[in-house]
Amino acid sequence: MLKLTERYCARPIAELPLLFQRILQNTIRDHFRRQKVRSIWTMPISSLLGADPEDDADPLETLEVADDSKFSEPPAQQLERSQVLAFIEKALERLPARQRQAFLLRYWEELDVTAAAEIMGCSEGSVKTHCSRASHALAVMLAKQGIKL
Repeated sequence: MLKLTERYCARPIAELPLLFQRILQNTIRDHFRRQKVRSIWTMPISSLLGADPEDDADPLETLEVADDSKFSEPPAQQLERSQVLAFIEKALERLPARQRQAFLLRYWEELDVTAAAEIMGCSEGSVKTHCSRASHALAVMLAKQGIKL
């Protein structure tokens, strides 16, 4: 009623019932639209996990961290791991292009020798040689830094 009187007070009296009906319908429709959107975004996490709605347990307490995740390590080990990985990346950049390519295809992309040879456009023996040389060069560079893997 307030919207009708505030916005349409200058209209003829014959139009007021139709205007009121339209305002009422739009207000109800807007209310249900907002309610639907709010219910989607504020859905309790427990309903996603299939827990009882009366259960007040925190759903985050039921989640377990995987043993192989980096969050199971203490922060000092996480820092050390990130530093070692950064050094390995720098060492990889210092390798010759063919050795780096062979090493990454075989050990990073986990391709077999045949697939790596096909991608590199060389023989399987060349891939094995490049991988061996790259592994040896990386081991020497890491040993100089005191890193054992």
